[in-house]
Amino acid sequence: MTFEEKSMATEWLDKTEYPFTSRFFKVNGKNLHYIDEGQGEVLLFVHGTPSWSFDFRNVIKDLSPNYHCIAVDHIGFGLSDKPEEYDYSTRNHSHTLEKFILAMDLKNLTLVVHDFGGPIGLNFAIHYPERIKNLVILNSWLWSSRSDLDFIKFSRVLRNPLLPFLYRYLNFSPRFILPMSFGDKKLSRKLLKNYTRPYAIKYQRNGALAFARSLLNDQDWFEKLWEKREAISDKPSLFIWGMKDKVIRPGYLDKFLSGFQNATALKLESCGHFPQEEEAERVSKAIGDFLKTDG
Repeated sequence: MTFEEKSMATEWLDKTEYPFTSRFFKVNGKNLHYIDEGQGEVLLFVHGTPSWSFDFRNVIKDLSPNYHCIAVDHIGFGLSDKPEEYDYSTRNHSHTLEKFILAMDLKNLTLVVHDFGGPIGLNFAIHYPERIKNLVILNSWLWSSRSDLDFIKFSRVLRNPLLPFLYRYLNFSPRFILPMSFGDKKLSRKLLKNYTRPYAIKYQRNGALAFARSLLNDQDWFEKLWEKREAISDKPSLFIWGMKDKVIRPGYLDKFLSGFQNATALKLESCGHFPQEEEAERVSKAIGDFLKTDG
């Protein structure tokens, strides 16, 4: 795709909200989109579903005057390529992130992860702990949820044969699940457009569908990551948690804190699943204060 074609394909994007220069990294024959702002110690932002680097935009605006902020869009999300046929598995996203970090030779990293960005990014950290300085984790997980009663109920929805139809034909994940995931603050229609429009065509929605299937298929892999957490459990870690998250509840935070001994936590009582969108200023301040305290 030429520069002109890419520009036309993103005419919907609110450049006042997301005023960054788009960059692309060729990986697995596809274009992975990322932004690269500021100078200093490196902060690498890894998003979940059904979002993209857009949800970290305000945090990046706040922190990039003092830090080197890099945020990727997984293949199938945001401004990255969205091939109809592709290995959209969570593990492959983690392998792709690994290729990106090693190719860019990123070291002394503060890894900022959210949702599926947790297992994707922390898998890299577990295998390359020498490249990781700090961890910042927002509403995520790193273990099997099979015995969790809320997950057992939710898994019935994931097994519904209508789920692929809802995801592909109704753009269900960003149009409905994302705004429903908020706490007291609600997402405006103007902002919601920036989450739905990257997935304008049904075949562009396979990435989000694959993440939903991952919740059924990858529980054993998630548990193995938890069993290997010792490689990173002593890293300075900041947990920022939306306490009104209806799926990844406060109990997930408690489990993280039980397994990471050098950790502090910020609990956002009125916030849901997306602290970086719902309360960006508090998230930015917490990360900035954490990094100053650490060193």
